[in-house]
Amino acid sequence: MTDLADRYTAARDIASNAGAMAMSYFSKLDQLIVDVKGHQDFVSEADRNVELAVRAALAKAFPEDGIVGEEGAPTSGSSGYTWVIDPIDGTTNFVNGIPQWCVIIACVHNGQTVIGVVHDPVHDEMHHAVAGGGAFCNDRPIRCSAKPSLREGSLGIGFSGRTHIEGVKRLVDLCCDAGTVFWRNGSGGLSLAYVASGRILGYVEEHMNAWDFLAGHLIVAEAGGRVEPVDADMAIAEGGRVIVAGPGVFDAVIGLAKAAYNV
Repeated sequence: MTDLADRYTAARDIASNAGAMAMSYFSKLDQLIVDVKGHQDFVSEADRNVELAVRAALAKAFPEDGIVGEEGAPTSGSSGYTWVIDPIDGTTNFVNGIPQWCVIIACVHNGQTVIGVVHDPVHDEMHHAVAGGGAFCNDRPIRCSAKPSLREGSLGIGFSGRTHIEGVKRLVDLCCDAGTVFWRNGSGGLSLAYVASGRILGYVEEHMNAWDFLAGHLIVAEAGGRVEPVDADMAIAEGGRVIVAGPGVFDAVIGLAKAAYNV
């Protein structure tokens, strides 16, 4: 437990420092170098340099841990712990000056996510959790919404070029028919944090990479939400579908997702 507690403390400190570094780039976007990785898929020097800083801090604190990040090659470890990081989730927002992006750090042990941190430095909000310890926004305990109907709030929807557009189009139609408001902010990590804090009812995305969702997945579960189970090691290798929601609407949300994605 001491090992886990030390990593939990370090994850929050490193995320905070990474957020400050990212903010320094966000404040001078006119000087930012941006490259295109694919359709609606951007990477900036801020992404690369923040990830390098996070990797260096983790390697210094826990040299025997593995590290997997969005922008760099994975490094193996011998401790059984693997860090999974996204230096800036919501890069399209970031490079266009939209203040909806975050730093994500997760830690995986034995196929389970044991630490999750989603840090939004623009609004000074750090959503975080350790397995079995509850979920928090900064120092405040948080809970998923207890609302029993999709008509009482918004459902977050994510989409990327890794999947066919037909599925998300069906999902939007089904959301409208169900009487809920479909909501998308361009950052899956922040969306999952918003589910954990009760701001939106749930979140659905047909495929997400591990660095985008493992941290938020844990935070939602620790905030009393229901999540479609995932094996974290498999998610690191392949990514996966993400369905999370407050307990009162989870069954309805997973029903919409299955209908939309024909599974």
